[in-house]
Amino acid sequence: MVEHRFAVAVALCAGTHAIAQTDPYAPPASYYAEVSGTGAALEDSLRTAMTTGHIQRRYGDFRNSAVIHDADPNVPGNILLTYNRASVSGTWDSGSTWNREHVWPQSLQPGSASNSTRGNLGDPHALRPCNPGINSSRSNKPFGLSSTTGGFANLGVYYFTGDSDKGDIARQLFYSDVRWSSQGISLVNGTPGSNQMGDLASLITWHYLDTPDEFERRRNHAIYSQTLNPSYYTNNRNAFVDIPEAVWSIYVDQNNDSSLYVGGIPNADGSSTLTIDLGMFLVGQTVPDTFFTLNKAGLDGTYYSVEPSAEVLTTHDGRHNAFRILNSGGDTEVIDLGFVNTTASTPGTMQGTVTIDNLDMTTGFGVDSGANDGDDIITLSATIVENSNASFDPVLDENTLLVDLGSLTVGDPASTTQVTIYNLGGTFTAPVALGLGASSGDTSILTIPIISEPSVAASFSFDASLDTATEGLFSATYTIATADDASLTGATSGVPLTLTLIGEVTSAACITDVTTAGATLPGQPGYGVADGISDLDDLGYYLNFWLTGDPAADVTTAGASIPGQPGYGIPDGMVDLDDLGYFIGLWLVGCN
Repeated sequence: MVEHRFAVAVALCAGTHAIAQTDPYAPPASYYAEVSGTGAALEDSLRTAMTTGHIQRRYGDFRNSAVIHDADPNVPGNILLTYNRASVSGTWDSGSTWNREHVWPQSLQPGSASNSTRGNLGDPHALRPCNPGINSSRSNKPFGLSSTTGGFANLGVYYFTGDSDKGDIARQLFYSDVRWSSQGISLVNGTPGSNQMGDLASLITWHYLDTPDEFERRRNHAIYSQTLNPSYYTNNRNAFVDIPEAVWSIYVDQNNDSSLYVGGIPNADGSSTLTIDLGMFLVGQTVPDTFFTLNKAGLDGTYYSVEPSAEVLTTHDGRHNAFRILNSGGDTEVIDLGFVNTTASTPGTMQGTVTIDNLDMTTGFGVDSGANDGDDIITLSATIVENSNASFDPVLDENTLLVDLGSLTVGDPASTTQVTIYNLGGTFTAPVALGLGASSGDTSILTIPIISEPSVAASFSFDASLDTATEGLFSATYTIATADDASLTGATSGVPLTLTLIGEVTSAACITDVTTAGATLPGQPGYGVADGISDLDDLGYYLNFWLTGDPAADVTTAGASIPGQPGYGIPDGMVDLDDLGYFIGLWLVGCN
């Protein structure tokens, strides 16, 4: 399922890092307006942003402010402790339930803490509420090791924060190192000395493994905000929670090799595109979520933003997403996405986009890496259609049709008539499935092809045929099954269509004289009528006529005569075998 998350949109301009508020925990748009550059210049501008207007709070204030900025979001009045994330009462009881943990141990920074102490020793961005026993167990150990996972633990000379807090602790130490560098404190690799803290390499690794979650972002905002924290607000923020991509440029180098892409091979500038078509859905149906895979080339860790358009939601909305630091190979992240309105309401096309931006701020590695890595665009689409409706008419809903294939003579070429089935509806109409169902009547004479059409968008045509091998009046009825909306979810069986075919095949026409093309003999009363059949009695007439050339009466049918027909015996001046062939043929087929 798509998780509905808040997002912070950050636009990195040529000389300025401007943050636009789309998240209740985002800073004002002007807070980082003067932040720019990379490396030392970036560090200096972040320090200025975090120092300007800063209202320093006392160490003693934390006893009352923790219930606001470390609040358990699920239990009113409780707070979440660091390291073990236990939920306890936020009411201060002189340190019995929880006490104040200096993330940067006070023994490793100048001065000592009292309730009136300000600076890093009293800064809520550098403090956390902690279980007294765990606080004592940690003592003043530096944090490490980079590959450690699981719960909080002592690891020899190092202390492990636990997976839930390792990124949070790292960013608190980055804050102290930059904001309070004037006090002479610094982060170092390995075990620290006086006024130092580490292990920097582990902190950097954790920063990419444990990104700022909602609890941490709310905590950062609550420490800053007069609205949320009217009595103890500081009016300053931890920039490494708001702009986590600054870490690589400040603490590593200017050559981040990360390049992000979706789909196939990215373009030369690192940009890429991917189109995901979810398919076709009926009005009223649910459009499901899907996913895409975001790929990272390169070994360096990087933060990236996932910015969906207004129509789309993803599990990674916002800019607090990161790829870890690697020793070899690349990395991938599967990101779920779907439409905000998951129920298809009206016919048409649903479409939205997701933009992936590599947020790293360094440019030294090349044209397709870090800040030079082009954006990656994912387009999500779906087609919403209304119900289909099969009909024999292009406008009206007609479920029955009678087709008359006419009257033919035995032996004529078969008669064919085109029949069309239409799918009624507008531009966005579901396809209809057609199949041949039951049939009855003279289906061997009046035929249609086997119909099996799984997806008819607009219309489907076929030929109905009348076979002329057999004389008679014929009728056949065919049922054409329809499945409205083809194979779509929610499809129903449509109203079947009934097609009735009729046609007639009559006896063959009389044969013309083989020597006189076009000559015909009209039917005469009496031939074959006296005894009900055309037989040798009638043939006798034809023979007599052929032998004598005299249209005398049939020897058995008195008075019968054939009027003189132009063409018989005329072309060659005599009645002969050519003409006899016509008469014999006439007798054999029984023409009158």
